[in-house]
This record gives sequence, C-alpha cells and structure tokens, in this order.
Amino acid sequence: MQGSTIKFISSALVVVAVSLTATDLKISRQHPRMLSADTLSQPAHFGFGRPATAAEIAILDIDIRPDGKGLPRGEGNVGDGKAIFQQKCAACHGVTGTEGPNDRLVVGDTTKGGARRIKAIGNYWPYATTVFDYIRRAMPFNQPGSLTDEEVYSLTAYLLNANGLLAENARLNAKTLPQIKMPARDRFVPDDRKDGPEIR
Repeated sequence: MQGSTIKFISSALVVVAVSLTATDLKISRQHPRMLSADTLSQPAHFGFGRPATAAEIAILDIDIRPDGKGLPRGEGNVGDGKAIFQQKCAACHGVTGTEGPNDRLVVGDTTKGGARRIKAIGNYWPYATTVFDYIRRAMPFNQPGSLTDEEVYSLTAYLLNANGLLAENARLNAKTLPQIKMPARDRFVPDDRKDGPEIR
C-alpha cells in the first residue's frame, strides 16, 4: 500500500512538472519578454522613468569631503548661529546643546555625566566639515534641506564655538572651516582587519 502511494505521488509530480514546462514554453513563445525576470542578466532599461538631468543630479550632489571639497560659497558667524539654533534646533537638542532630548551636540561639563562617556561634536567628531555636511543634509529633523548655506555656516560656527573650538568673533566659510582640527581626528583609524585571530 505504501509503495503504491509513493508511486502515485511521484507520477503526479512528474505530470505537474511536465505541465509547468509546457506552460512556460507556450508563454515564452507568445510573450518572450515575460520570462526575462528569470534570467541573471539585467535588461537595458526598465521601460519607465528617464535619465536624470545635470541640474537634478547637482541637487543631490552635496557631499562635503574632510578637506573641504564641495563646500559652497557663503559665510556664517557665531551670533547668527546661536539665534538660528534657538529657533530651529533647541526643541530637540536643548537650549545649550547639552540637554536633549535628542543627541547631545556640546560636550559641556563632563563631570555631570558620571562614568558614561559623552559623545558630542567637540570630543567625538573627527572633521569639522562633517558638521556642515550633516546639518545641511539632514537638519532640522522636521524640515531637512530647508536651511540656506549661510544658515548652515552660522550653525556650524555656533556649535564649534560652544565646544570651545572656534573664537566668538570668527567667521566661517569654505576656506576657514577645513582648517579647524578636531580633537578626535587622530582617534579614528582605518579598520583594516581581516578574518582571523586579530578580530576581537
């Protein structure tokens, strides 16, 4: 009885497989493009959309390198940055950048943090240009990309000043920003580990 059941199931599977093969063959003859998804090669195009224009690409091409390449024209200062911070940033980062509720931006008095290591712009970020890049790209949280380049320069100036890295009367621009050496720059090293006993 068991042998008959196995033979029946095997026969049924063969019939199903043959049926599917015949169906696929019929579809491939009538609609050859319907089976293109089963191949490993990518189609030349997907039949929708259009190539992006140079102007559209430029809108997204806003990354800033550590050496300052990519920084836009414009200038900012600490005073303007403080006013902008109170208006557009304090709700998430606190009046002085230390209170939160979101990420702490200013180191402040580390003795109040106990043994917990505080990671803020002044003691953790390796490049000053990254501050500008991140603010322009992602802040404020509810309106990312809404700040002008001058506003971003001013906010960056204020935050660097609040962390003791920029003078009160300094003006920040594409020339002066990359010259600021952050305390944590030499604390970051390339991770060149490979698979082996050196992995901890």
